[in-house]
Amino acid sequence: MATVELKNVSKSYGTVEVLRDINLELEQGEFVVFVGPSGCGKSTLLRMIAGLEDITGGELRIDGQPMNDVLPAKRGIAMVFQSYALYPHMTVFENMAFGLEQARLNKAEIRERVEKAAKMLQIEAFLDRKPKQLSGGQRQRVAIGRAITCDPRVFLFDEPLSNLDAALRVDTRLEIASLGKRLPDTTMVYVTHDQVEAMTLADRIVVLNGGIVEQVGTPMELYERPASQFVAGFIGSPRMNFLNGTVAAAHGAETYGIRPEHISLSPDAGDWRGRVILTERLGSDTFVHVEVDGVGPVNVRIEGRSEVHANDEVHLTPDPASVHLFDAKGRPIPG
Repeated sequence: MATVELKNVSKSYGTVEVLRDINLELEQGEFVVFVGPSGCGKSTLLRMIAGLEDITGGELRIDGQPMNDVLPAKRGIAMVFQSYALYPHMTVFENMAFGLEQARLNKAEIRERVEKAAKMLQIEAFLDRKPKQLSGGQRQRVAIGRAITCDPRVFLFDEPLSNLDAALRVDTRLEIASLGKRLPDTTMVYVTHDQVEAMTLADRIVVLNGGIVEQVGTPMELYERPASQFVAGFIGSPRMNFLNGTVAAAHGAETYGIRPEHISLSPDAGDWRGRVILTERLGSDTFVHVEVDGVGPVNVRIEGRSEVHANDEVHLTPDPASVHLFDAKGRPIPG
């Protein structure tokens, strides 16, 4: 049950600045996701909150208390890593109880906490097993359960799904989302490079790029009103189409952006004419890659059963209400 504040926080390794002037306020019970490309500083920022990395400049506060020099174990934080970090020689029960034993809790309370967390995560049947006897998804649930037993004020997740296959990622993502509902007073901070995870899990998303915060907002705020061309391209799957040249110039912009789902496709009438290069059929959706005359390649998202094939001539019409315009510095131009 905690608020987390970062005021002008920066991080440098020698002369290399990794993060600069990070200002964030995370409310009690929020599920906040740090997202961005590899090397943007999101995991470093998470580790600074945990106390695993020193803060070069600025201040970190938890519940209003300065934390810069407080040991990790004294911060009331639990962290879940992508590598699970389970002891292979211990049973699931022993792994989940280890931190509580180190804190010298009595055996009855340890058992109560472990069994409560195991029930919450539906891993009661695995308490006597070793980690090698579990699937990747089950191991990650054990790692999450170990964190729950510590009754943390703040939960930190460092790309916890990156080692799982696609099906397990979906299942475990649902489990983490459900966990957020079951622990409504616990602040959760989650790091990922996957914008789908960010969009589906977050109350608010923090988009990082090159060591700075590009934008903070709800998933739909970032999707509908990106504060930069970078955010517009990073949030949304498939990514936004960015067009330059005459299309952008006609709108007084350097770059014209339109999402694939905001373009209609017709065989015989539309604003742009082009030829289909490739179709990607995903069942419920089909992505159509079109080479548009005088414009360039454009990706369109249409209903999955639509009959569109490579080399078909098609016509595209972008929704004018959904166009995003950017200047030469990638800043949005008001419509």
